[in-house]
Amino acid sequence: MECGNCTRGLDHCHGTLIVHTTEFTECTEPMCEDLDEVRHLAIVDCSAVDGGCDCVSIMDEQIVHDNVA
Repeated sequence: MECGNCTRGLDHCHGTLIVHTTEFTECTEPMCEDLDEVRHLAIVDCSAVDGGCDCVSIMDEQIVHDNVA
């Protein structure tokens, strides 16, 4: 099976773009250098990453701290 975007010569990435709560983004494709959302068919929030993400726990701690203060 061939990727339709590949056969049409469209600029795209086969990796998943991960968007962190800090607005930092990264891609699961090691060679991906352009992290534009338009190039990625799969985009997930870092909280959906298997095993969790450090920035989600940091945000949770900040929310608890803000509500206590």
